[in-house]
Amino acid sequence: MPVNVLVAFDGSPLSERALAYAIETFPDASITSMYVINPLDSVIDVEAGGLPVAEDWHENAKEVATEIHTTATDLAAERNTELVTVTEVGKPARAISEYADDHDVDQIVMGSHGRSGIDRALLGSVAETVTRRARIPVTIVS
Repeated sequence: MPVNVLVAFDGSPLSERALAYAIETFPDASITSMYVINPLDSVIDVEAGGLPVAEDWHENAKEVATEIHTTATDLAAERNTELVTVTEVGKPARAISEYADDHDVDQIVMGSHGRSGIDRALLGSVAETVTRRARIPVTIVS
């Protein structure tokens, strides 16, 4: 059984299912919920919103991360589970894989696709990339 489980969590219904799956399947594991701030999403927002958005993108992204971590923590608390939350900045697939390598993670759990932006349009590209790159088991929840 895995000791350290990483759940990619973006607040989408599939990431909520992935978190529930991890908690139920690995009740004795330490579970970390990870949200990745993707700078590419900010470029798209800046293109749409102009300079005011550009100046505040990182602060806005951190606020979104805090909200998403609160959702994850609340879902875990409903299942009497403590959760570690982590925010990384970068390309989601790379950030998830590198975090797993650097933090002795032995299982990754994630939804089959994300909630918004480019990742949503590519429908599952992050999950596919993580599955190909990971040196550990990856469970995809759909």
